[in-house]
Amino acid sequence: MLKHLNASPENPSRVVVMGATGFVGGALVAALIADGIDILPLGRSDVDLMSPDAAEKLAKVLQPNDAFVAVSAKAPAKNAEMMIENIIMAKAIADALKVSPVSHVVNISSDAVYVDESTPLNEASCTAPDSYHGMMHLAREVMLKNEIKAPLAILRPTLIYGLDDPHNGYGPNKFRRLAQSQEDIVLFGEGEERRDHVHIDDVAAIICLVLKWKSSGTLNVATGDVASFREIAEMVVSHSVKPVAVTSSPRAGPMPHNGYRPFDITNCQRAFPDFRYKRLEVELPKLQLIDGYLRLV
Repeated sequence: MLKHLNASPENPSRVVVMGATGFVGGALVAALIADGIDILPLGRSDVDLMSPDAAEKLAKVLQPNDAFVAVSAKAPAKNAEMMIENIIMAKAIADALKVSPVSHVVNISSDAVYVDESTPLNEASCTAPDSYHGMMHLAREVMLKNEIKAPLAILRPTLIYGLDDPHNGYGPNKFRRLAQSQEDIVLFGEGEERRDHVHIDDVAAIICLVLKWKSSGTLNVATGDVASFREIAEMVVSHSVKPVAVTSSPRAGPMPHNGYRPFDITNCQRAFPDFRYKRLEVELPKLQLIDGYLRLV
């Protein structure tokens, strides 16, 4: 749950975005610019967090009145090596923030930190990940909580979809691209697994709100709605210009998250009562229209 340190929303003097060239970072930079907020966007070419001098380089550009958003990650972390690399990156950030303290820190984590439960997850749900990706994000959360003194907000988005996703992971983004290429959409099993999908613009908008209110604490970034992967595939096909088939395939292992991972978004509604998440069934056709236009030009 979040605590607002500002009595009313106000723009931070400057926002440093570490990971500004990635999917989430790029969307955040665009949102901050649209709001007229001064930014310092940093990517790997500016500060390579795996470099031995990363903390020193980062510390030199930080100012006491900055808000700092930690987005950089090698994701998804699929093995022990990637998990360790991500922890090294977070340590460089923590070391820099100890040398050059800032006024506010926002860390972008993941819903992968939670253990599976049969009831909707909230911010108090058990964090006991059984994946490298979840372990990595939880370790980074713990590190920042213990190493920095600035007010810290931890945001845990669920599955993110949107136009410029570089990962092409199973779900809305990949299904759109398959339909655009007139390739069949092959589901894992029957596609019955139901998940919460959040639009990239909503993730950026929530981060902006957290920055303006100077919020601290933990917040899930999730819509509160779930859709099965079959439903999503059928949405995509229903708006495809040319016929695309949706087919099933045998699962290679157990269904992730027991096939159902809903979220209780009460705390988000309390923190930002005027905010409304975009609806998947409304946004997917819009993305497909853009996809079609981009293909034509």
